[in-house]
Amino acid sequence: MDKPPVLLVDRLSFGWPGRTLFQELSFNIPPGVSLIRGDDGCGKSTLLGLMAGDLQAQGGTLSVHGVRLDQHHDAYRQQVFWIDPQTEAHDAISAAGYLDSLSHHYPAFSRAALTELVAGFTLRPHLDKPLYMLSAGSKRKVWLCAAFAAGTALTLIDQPFAALDAPSIRFLLELLQDAADHPSRAWVLADYLAPEGVPLARVLTLGETPGG
Repeated sequence: MDKPPVLLVDRLSFGWPGRTLFQELSFNIPPGVSLIRGDDGCGKSTLLGLMAGDLQAQGGTLSVHGVRLDQHHDAYRQQVFWIDPQTEAHDAISAAGYLDSLSHHYPAFSRAALTELVAGFTLRPHLDKPLYMLSAGSKRKVWLCAAFAAGTALTLIDQPFAALDAPSIRFLLELLQDAADHPSRAWVLADYLAPEGVPLARVLTLGETPGG
């Protein structure tokens, strides 16, 4: 029997001034690992931002396990992890300070999982450094530790393998292989290619329309 979807997107519409990007787009995301793929400018990152509630849709509804974003904004956001990998919003605080703050935002945050993730991504030597001092790869590792420790029903990750070293790529693939079997949580990756060896629950291919 099919597992109930984690995310339902119904007739989603969004565009930038003078440019329609999504027009009544409907899909669902089941448990496991799903992929949003497409070329540069097709809207992958924009769609993640809409699914996260960071961007406001111009039409349609989004719901996670029956909680609608437009009706219960805070409850929806607590069930979704997303961070723009290019953000500088947390640069002034240390990696440890950012990771410690997650427990205030995500009720199912797991400190035990975080400890294992920090070790797996060899991030411990960088925990006390402010985020602005970290390399692009090390900042990515911080975001990935957060993503997998948050314990949210829906986890959104933009270009998960960008700037990672080979051991970290292998560790991330192992995490995603485990995630693929989860009965009630979903991970959505936005990338150009499917992750090697990871069974995908759903693949959504976006067109060539500019915008994301």
